[in-house]
Amino acid sequence: MLQWSWRLIAPFVALLVIRPSIAEDVQEILAENANLSNETLLWGPYRPNLYFGVRPRIPKSLTTGLLWAKVDNFQDVQQSFRHTCEQNEGMAGYGWDEYDVRLGGRQTIRDAGNHIDITTEFVKIPGGDNGGSWGVRVKGTPRDDAPARLITTVMFHAGMEGFGSLGVQNEPDDLGIEGDVVLEGNSNELGDFTVRITTGPDTNETPPNAHPSSEKKPLDRTYVASTQVPEEHLWQSKQIMFSLMKGEIDSLIAEYGQDHAPPPWTVYTVPNKIEEGNFHVIQKVFHGEFEFDIMYSSASAGTPLTSEDLETAIGNATASFSDRFSEVLAPKSPFRDQRYDGFAKSMFSNLLGGIGYFHGDSVVDRSYAPEYDEDNEGFWEETAAARARQAGVRLEGPLELFSSIPSRPFFPRGFLWDEGFHLIPIAEWDMHVTLEIVRSWFNLMDDDGWIGREQILGAEARTKVPQEFTVQYPHYANPPTLFLILETLIDKINSQPTVLPHQHQYDSIRNVHLRNKDTAIDYLKDLYPLLKRHYFWFRKTQRGDIKSYDREAYSTKEGYRWRGRSERHVLTSGLDDYPRPQPPHPGELHTDLISWMGMMSRSMRRVAETIGETDDAQEYEGYESAIIRNIDDLHWDDQAQTYCDATIDDYEESVHVCHKGYVSIFPFLTGLLPPDSARLKATLDLISDPEELWSDHGIRSLSKKDELYGTDENYWRSPVWMNMNYLVVKALYDVATASAAKNPHKAQASTIYTKLRKNLVDTVFKEWERTGFAWEQYNPESGEGQRTQHFTGWTSLVVKIMNMPPLSKAVVEVNEG
Repeated sequence: MLQWSWRLIAPFVALLVIRPSIAEDVQEILAENANLSNETLLWGPYRPNLYFGVRPRIPKSLTTGLLWAKVDNFQDVQQSFRHTCEQNEGMAGYGWDEYDVRLGGRQTIRDAGNHIDITTEFVKIPGGDNGGSWGVRVKGTPRDDAPARLITTVMFHAGMEGFGSLGVQNEPDDLGIEGDVVLEGNSNELGDFTVRITTGPDTNETPPNAHPSSEKKPLDRTYVASTQVPEEHLWQSKQIMFSLMKGEIDSLIAEYGQDHAPPPWTVYTVPNKIEEGNFHVIQKVFHGEFEFDIMYSSASAGTPLTSEDLETAIGNATASFSDRFSEVLAPKSPFRDQRYDGFAKSMFSNLLGGIGYFHGDSVVDRSYAPEYDEDNEGFWEETAAARARQAGVRLEGPLELFSSIPSRPFFPRGFLWDEGFHLIPIAEWDMHVTLEIVRSWFNLMDDDGWIGREQILGAEARTKVPQEFTVQYPHYANPPTLFLILETLIDKINSQPTVLPHQHQYDSIRNVHLRNKDTAIDYLKDLYPLLKRHYFWFRKTQRGDIKSYDREAYSTKEGYRWRGRSERHVLTSGLDDYPRPQPPHPGELHTDLISWMGMMSRSMRRVAETIGETDDAQEYEGYESAIIRNIDDLHWDDQAQTYCDATIDDYEESVHVCHKGYVSIFPFLTGLLPPDSARLKATLDLISDPEELWSDHGIRSLSKKDELYGTDENYWRSPVWMNMNYLVVKALYDVATASAAKNPHKAQASTIYTKLRKNLVDTVFKEWERTGFAWEQYNPESGEGQRTQHFTGWTSLVVKIMNMPPLSKAVVEVNEG
């Protein structure tokens, strides 16, 4: 069996080998879906840092991408080339209008700076033994404000990493290629394949060119350039193409002089140079609107793809996505208005379309410096000095990760705590893809149980990260949000019918873990050793000190402190600049971390119960119970009527430091406050108070009354964040719908839930309409989007919020009465 095929289907095959007792129908399901997994997940636009780039989930293989520019004048051309997603390129919005990770979809790039809208319609076509084929239709449509003579150059590049070949099938021609351009290649994993770039329909026009250079550069041809590039530099596609163009520019200027230079659309071209190489550029020049196809055909699939095949597949993908979305994630009241439909589809599609495959080495500090224990007062200065030494910094790997990213222009890489939030809506759409991503993260774990919180794999990924943030530290944690997904899986297998209907294409593979409980149990059994190792790594490395300071608590062991804090930041908590005790102290205990540990313990208990590890389940239940008791004992402040971080004062006494905000409500956010909790009323009051956390645009990260509200970098000191607000909405819904017995807070929770849900959706929707983007955070006063644009990671949770059940007015009134 081929290497890549084995890696993708191994989880299915393992079930057949390990558990021969599985019913025959389950074996048939697994066998059927092993091949479907290869065909539907091998290829994708898994280079989300590019506006469009396709690659397979193979460490070293074929990589492709698209680049374009406006070339109608010399003044703007240098700044007009588009390739990697950037924040400040004059975009009026871009992203996937509809996208299914198994079928494909349509992306629209509204390039206001270049006066053109680019559409990429990408689809996968199953068939053969090597992961199927794929195609993309590229269209350009001038925008309303485009000049009459809008001239655009478009380049498609393809490179082959590792062992394999890639060449141009066409015969060399100094004037360029007439007709389609065909690349042919081969690798162990992909077998034989071709990539055809078509001329497109007759409506395509080329710009006029009366210059003598037109005899050497006829614009109705396609230019093809080949070159050999060191493998480690193949990702630098734009620089390679600029290098190829430079020689052509220099020769044209030398021949005709500056005063009689050819027009820019002739100058900014690659040379016609077809030869052996591992990198090939295919360039076209268009006047006005244009269209052409790129079709990858696996030889093992039989007949190569045609433009007619592509047309049919695009139509099928669109119809399938719309039908399935209306059943799985359609907005519910009060968001049934048609204007919300395209918004919801776009937000979710960009979350799925942000899934990428990454492969490369990681920079890790393995010095295990004693300063990293953070046991001394002034520890943050000692750890800063230890980090500056870089004594144990080294490259590790290579590693590979299948992950949905937070933001294509700014954070095109894997973030551990972001991922759990990303997967909440994805789990509704495709549980199998969700669990593939979860497995991919846990496969990164080292022998101690550590997973790097930020996965910056390879040189290309490191170009997007300031140098001071590239090094990962094996004592740094991150909120364990992936355990939320494991609980979602358990909830679903306990509530789903034994057999789910096949309503849509690939439902059998999407729901393979839900259609039969044995498949889910075997997945959890396979993952369980890694879950256990990671859980106990958390308990060991993020421990807090209770005994040394005579703290009164139910348990002397269940207290926790984030490692890796500086004077102003706790980056490892995910809440960065959220106010913490000052100055830092080794005796600190953090409310959010003990809450995460409570959630993690509950999740481990439920996993152990599900797979029959009863002794382990009892052990986790003990931890869970002790943590819940200690949250009150260590963190509840009677005077402030909220949960607070703890530290040690000048008299060596444990004291609370209360900054009301997200940290204060963490026991509620993580589901650790039951409906009849004595602390719940004060928590709900804090959330709903407009002088504290409530705003018309969502729950603020910090109270308006806090002296640090809106200060310094103001990252987590006032803005509204959608991931935290989703947890608030879900927790409110759980209280509002809990049994009336011992639930005196149903009315208040119902009212807050209904108002907050609408505020959040309207805030994100209005900014999406106004700016064309989702944003990293939102201003609590104005609702304006802030920081990173095109932040379609956890901000896409708005889709899940829209899909949550409404509480009817009658229900709210009954609760209030």
